[in-house]
Amino acid sequence: MEIILCVTGSVAAIETVKLARELKRQNFEVKCFMSEDACKIIHPNALEFATGQEVILDLTGKIEHVKYSQSDLILVAPATANVISKFAYKIADNPINSLLITAFGHDTPILMVPSMHDAMFTAIQENINKLKEEGINFISPKMNEGKAKFPDIEDIVLAVKRKTTPQTLNSKKILITTGATYEAIDEVRGISNRSSGKMGLEVAKQAYIRGADVTVIHGDVRVAIPKLFESYGVLSTFEMITKMKELIVDADVFVSAAAVSDFSPSKVEGIKMSSSKEYDLKLTPNPKIIDKIKKINPNIFLVGFKAEYNVSDDKIIDFAKKQIDRCGADLVVTNDVSIEGAGFESDNNQVIFVDDEIEKTDLKTKSEIASLLMDKIV
Repeated sequence: MEIILCVTGSVAAIETVKLARELKRQNFEVKCFMSEDACKIIHPNALEFATGQEVILDLTGKIEHVKYSQSDLILVAPATANVISKFAYKIADNPINSLLITAFGHDTPILMVPSMHDAMFTAIQENINKLKEEGINFISPKMNEGKAKFPDIEDIVLAVKRKTTPQTLNSKKILITTGATYEAIDEVRGISNRSSGKMGLEVAKQAYIRGADVTVIHGDVRVAIPKLFESYGVLSTFEMITKMKELIVDADVFVSAAAVSDFSPSKVEGIKMSSSKEYDLKLTPNPKIIDKIKKINPNIFLVGFKAEYNVSDDKIIDFAKKQIDRCGADLVVTNDVSIEGAGFESDNNQVIFVDDEIEKTDLKTKSEIASLLMDKIV
């Protein structure tokens, strides 16, 4: 797929070389337009190196604004107050605005990434809203230090993928839990597990890319949660259950990918326990979140994740079927975390999908597993 990356004169232009390289790594063909002011911040050679293509600085007899106006996506990153406001009133006095207006006439998807001082961002909200009403998409900037800053590159790439992928889950509300819960023993100690949250995050990304409205409830995670998702951080199993009950009513799909603690201490000390004493720790089973879902929302599509350790495939499948019978799950994704190179903390996994059919995967990236899962949900 071909993306036209338009770089304008915000200091955030220095981030576009990394953005272009990441888009290339995600198998997009990238062609750049640069404004005159952008060239004062970074040299066009840098983006030519990043994309492998000559950068367009001026319109010539090749009518570049027409030639590239029907690409798969026009990405304006960063987008200044100047380019946004001129586009809002269809003023074509430079190559980038000429491209945008021509693309608008062809109904080519346009995605803008504002980056400027926060006062300017506030001042042009009327123009931004006008463009949104016309179907132009925006990625919200990071607001801090008095500036509307460039978002994380990963967020931009996710938004690009969403705009260039068939929206098979369009408007579906998907609620996902991920990460490890933590159960306190005293004021500073507790019990948890090795979950990194990577699998649940990849599921969230794939759902978002396919058009879903994604909400993530996460415990302790070792990955960054994209700002494009609505997300809620919790600590304990009880907190996760409470937040889930609040959000599950409106969800179409629930994916239970969190590694929820099976036990919590029967007694929590109100002070830091002395390390010079011996203690007996009594554990009480926690309620299972997945068992509550269909009781609250009977029509939801329910996906469970179930991790086992060093057991046969037959036993893993049997355990998954028992979970389906117990909680009414529509699909269970189960795996053996003892497999080398898979499971907790790894970027890879090997799973068995269990519903009316049984499907075992080879060792794949968690992103690939998440994509397969979305295929089944669709």
